[in-house]
Amino acid sequence: MHAVTKTVLGLGAAGAAVIGWSSLVERNAFVLRRFEVPVLPEGSRPLRVLHVSDIHLVPRQRARAAWVHSLASLDPDLVVNTGDNLASHDAVPALLDAFDLLLDVPGAYVFGSNDYFAPKVKNPLRYLTRHHAKGVGSTPRLPTDDLRRGLDRGWTDLTNRRRVLEVRGLRLELVGVDDPHLGYDRLDLVRSPADPSTDLTIGVTHAPYQRVLDAFTADGAQLVLAGHTHGGQVCVPGYGALVTNCDLDTSRVKGVSRWWPGAGSTPSSQAPADAAWLEVSAGLGTAPTAPVRLACRPEATLLTLVPRSQA
Repeated sequence: MHAVTKTVLGLGAAGAAVIGWSSLVERNAFVLRRFEVPVLPEGSRPLRVLHVSDIHLVPRQRARAAWVHSLASLDPDLVVNTGDNLASHDAVPALLDAFDLLLDVPGAYVFGSNDYFAPKVKNPLRYLTRHHAKGVGSTPRLPTDDLRRGLDRGWTDLTNRRRVLEVRGLRLELVGVDDPHLGYDRLDLVRSPADPSTDLTIGVTHAPYQRVLDAFTADGAQLVLAGHTHGGQVCVPGYGALVTNCDLDTSRVKGVSRWWPGAGSTPSSQAPADAAWLEVSAGLGTAPTAPVRLACRPEATLLTLVPRSQA
């Protein structure tokens, strides 16, 4: 066989293997990430926060729904959902069944674009460009009101709102915005200095755009939770994410890092001592139009909040 032919066939086989792994194996290899974050006042007991994001559920994805349902066994003290729950019009009942036991735990949520609009069919390679179109165009509306009513059974709606929750003896101030990726965020409605009578201020957003992170941390939020990025979704092994699907730098595409007003692409290693903590979830799902994950397993996160002196 000609050497060129062998090379072409070899590359084709390798490409098929990567596609098979990323579409059939890795996108269903759910993992729980655990981090300890020092943000509580001295003397506080640890607080366990479960962060779920970007489930993008359709009813046939029973393994994903079952894995989400199993997270209740972690016995979290607080649940935060940062949106993009749905991927089809008929997914709300399956999603609420998956959340069932978690809705008995104190929690809060914000929405992403795929809580409002069905996924848009487009060339998946456009995701790898810096100027891919955001928004949803003319895609059908999803049953957002049904979703909201279901989540309101136990969780607090943070859509452009500030709320205070008492959890295990701690007063938590939660500040949330609607999806910045769609331009739905109304920072003018939630901007205010952190409430000094509370023990911790937490910012919650679906998409971690810098304008939102800057506003939250300038107002005194010490912890910010976000999703949306899918961790880059298709990453280069040994290198990492190529894009974040927003203006966040790729070094912060998932996991825990530091943020402060004007941080931009400055690495966390250069953060000032009073910088906030930022946790971005790589999320649990993918859009049905791009059902692959490579070097970026689907995830939920369990954050253990501890006193600041334990940094």
